[in-house]
Amino acid sequence: MIARMRPMRPPSHTRRAPGVSLTATKVDAMTDRRLAVAAWESLFRAQHEVLQEIRDDFGDDDLTQAEYDVLLTVTRGEGHAARLRDVTANMLISQPSVSRLVDRMVARGLISKCPDPHDGRGAIVRATDEGLLAFRRVATTHARSIAERMSVLSDAELTELQGLTTKLRGTA
Repeated sequence: MIARMRPMRPPSHTRRAPGVSLTATKVDAMTDRRLAVAAWESLFRAQHEVLQEIRDDFGDDDLTQAEYDVLLTVTRGEGHAARLRDVTANMLISQPSVSRLVDRMVARGLISKCPDPHDGRGAIVRATDEGLLAFRRVATTHARSIAERMSVLSDAELTELQGLTTKLRGTA
């Protein structure tokens, strides 16, 4: 059996209002698209430049940025611990990569890993004293770098930026 599909309606911002020509609607949609692409490119380039500038916060002998991200999630948890799946959900790398990263961090003595008592297949990771010290050392420098870079924006602009990026992530 072949399913019948209803024709899709164009998005509301591209529908013609009474008395508006199709050409005018297409131009408006094209302008919206160009503006969206320009805004996206600007956001992407700003992120890239800021990340390049703060990359030096992560020295070879302390923590990598990925290790810092793991410890950031872990130290925010009760008892400086978090479920491995929560760490994975907060990372921008694949689950197998997070697992290998966590194993390396365990070997370095930055975190410990034990079975999750509430989930037989899961694990809990906890910051060790050494991991907490390394995290705090880097966090101080990192927070200073971020504050300096973001100082070009007013408090109102920072609040607006946070709201806009939250909205883009779909978590508003």
